[in-house]
Amino acid sequence: MTVAVITPSYANDFDRCRLLCKSIDQRLKGNWKHYILVDEIDVALFSELADDHRVIISERTLFPWWLRSFPDPFSSRHSRMWISPFSKPMRGWHAQQFRCLAIARIITEDLILTIDSDVVMLKDFDVATLESDDGTRLYRLDGVFTDDMNEHLDWSKNAGDILGLSNENMPRNDYITTFITTRRDTTCAILDHIEKTQNMHWIKALTRHGHMSECQIYGRYVDEILGDKDHKHTSEELCHVLWNAHTIEPTVEGLRSFAGQMEPHHVALGIQSFVGIGLDHIESVLADFES
Repeated sequence: MTVAVITPSYANDFDRCRLLCKSIDQRLKGNWKHYILVDEIDVALFSELADDHRVIISERTLFPWWLRSFPDPFSSRHSRMWISPFSKPMRGWHAQQFRCLAIARIITEDLILTIDSDVVMLKDFDVATLESDDGTRLYRLDGVFTDDMNEHLDWSKNAGDILGLSNENMPRNDYITTFITTRRDTTCAILDHIEKTQNMHWIKALTRHGHMSECQIYGRYVDEILGDKDHKHTSEELCHVLWNAHTIEPTVEGLRSFAGQMEPHHVALGIQSFVGIGLDHIESVLADFES
């Protein structure tokens, strides 16, 4: 079983992405190839990370001609916005999800392992374990969306609308995680299904919904259309993620304490770039696990 490791990234996360690449090279075992998906303007910057098992892919290769990025006139951080004739302007998190879906149509690997650029691997992990006789690993927490989780409920509802599913008794399952496993053939089938159901390019269909999650789209398709075929559910995440700044002290000792809370099934640490943890702190923790 071959595995495509997918990392959508951008210039502001370049140093974090380079650290991810270092940890992947040290820790990831098995038959894999790494694809870093970036905006056309960032290809030159990321090209230094390319080697025999790592490829830099421009989104120009992935997106239709009518979806392009432009400088965001309202941002002071050199951010971009994505303009389409079929929707309001979109942000980078939209584009990153589009890239992760679109790549399925141009690669040949069997499985896709999506790892964000703000993740580092701390333990050895063989990609062969993503697949078993029971199917491909699929993360799911059952019935966890409560009435006050408006954003998550919107993601699930919009996934149902995009897939042409009924939301009358919408499942409240959570498929959102970091270090995500999907099947390439299933992802391609999802894109085909959206285009057939919505009678338009799948990106155009997705742009009609401002709030979306590719994890929810994939999970609801597998469970409600495929009937779990070729997949095996698990509630165990592979990545221990720091989502909120107030969770720990923004020091190297605070980060070490957080890393010390990793469960046996965790193989990586995810530090959201907006929580204010310095790259030097992450490098220190990475060095701890190397020794």
